[in-house]
Amino acid sequence: MNQRLFMSGFLAAALVSAPIWTPLSAQRQEILLTERPWSGSVIRAAGGPVIPIFDGWYDNPDGTYSLCFGYYTMNSEEDFGIPLGPNNFIEPSQYDGWQPDYFEHIPESPFRYRRRYCVFSVQVPESFGPEDRVVWTLQRDRAEPLSVPGWLIPSYRLDELESPGRGDTAPGLRLQENGPEGRGRNGISAGPVRARVGEPLELTVWVDHPESEVWVGWAKHQGPADVSFSEQNTMVDPDSRTATTAATFNEPGEYLVRVQSIDNPVAAFEFFCCWTNGYLEVTVE
Repeated sequence: MNQRLFMSGFLAAALVSAPIWTPLSAQRQEILLTERPWSGSVIRAAGGPVIPIFDGWYDNPDGTYSLCFGYYTMNSEEDFGIPLGPNNFIEPSQYDGWQPDYFEHIPESPFRYRRRYCVFSVQVPESFGPEDRVVWTLQRDRAEPLSVPGWLIPSYRLDELESPGRGDTAPGLRLQENGPEGRGRNGISAGPVRARVGEPLELTVWVDHPESEVWVGWAKHQGPADVSFSEQNTMVDPDSRTATTAATFNEPGEYLVRVQSIDNPVAAFEFFCCWTNGYLEVTVE
């Protein structure tokens, strides 16, 4: 699993670096992002690109496969959106539409887990072969488009829902007190629930996991405007086994809120197992 982590992080990071200019006659030539060596010096407060990342794939019980995608932002402070469309799309088109349109800055301490891991999955049929690809492309403003292919590369096969080697398991997650429970990266969806512009909406998740300390993180996944959270990172209450935040929406429209739960994001995300994704639809009036 550590080898897959290194390969995924290195290949994704190799896409970008600081601008490198070399003399060519009397002119200077810019080296494309895909041809630059990696350097951490490209991380800046704002204005940098976001890199789509293929995190790996796993089998589903029905014989299908799930291809798991996340992203790495080169911005330490700035959050920004890239609407679904010509600058944020997946090919083939039948898999387009579930990817995020909002990208958060590098996580801060004490939950500094470097990047956003597997924020969505694409389910492909049993007939999906080794030569087939699902490609996610992102382009910020007028920068170069960056694409990543998802495919059934053997070394990128992931543990799901449990990691026998680490003795870990994905938390059970409910988005409604008496609602269904989901486990794993394919996630669980619920909603829509209704909210009003500028009025905090209390959101609660119910978590089932054997560990005494379990992390929950909230994020805007899709939507027309900013969403703020009173608690973006929190630990599950050990008595009630719940975690709560208040989300405030700046404009009306249809939103998708993402919640992820794992025992420890810093130590566990980078082993690519075991966490649960939840997606809550919110209609804001």
